[in-house]
Amino acid sequence: MSACLFPGSFDPPTNGHLDLIRRLSALFDRVYVCQMENIAKKAFLPPERRTALLREACRGLANVEVIQGAGFTVHIARSCGAKVIARGVRGSQDFAYETQIAKANAYLDPELETLLLLAKPEHEGLSSSVVREIYGIGGDASGLVPDCVWRELLALRARGRS
Repeated sequence: MSACLFPGSFDPPTNGHLDLIRRLSALFDRVYVCQMENIAKKAFLPPERRTALLREACRGLANVEVIQGAGFTVHIARSCGAKVIARGVRGSQDFAYETQIAKANAYLDPELETLLLLAKPEHEGLSSSVVREIYGIGGDASGLVPDCVWRELLALRARGRS
């Protein structure tokens, strides 16, 4: 059985993330979407909410399991039985960053492969940061995120959090 790990902070999950997850689910028998903390960034949504939103967005993808993880990505991949770590690439800056991460992961576990999956053109400029910026100034980001995420953001806005 082929399995891959798709790690990320998903803060919040976007339609670009969901597109990659769907595409990975067609390539692998099992896809583990791992919501992780990025210690270099201040979190917008709590990890538990991000995990719950990812689970809701991935409902209907029978071979996708959403998990939470901490520590080395290679250790999480091994614990899931994944031989591949999948990452999305939106452009040349992402490629340079992801290449560095792939080399570090290969150093930590040479038997794991990294798959860099190119974003579709309509998602190239889409990031969680862009969604947070649009949301933060009161804009409509509904077309950039799964419906469940937009409902969550609207509920936050109604409670006065932007």
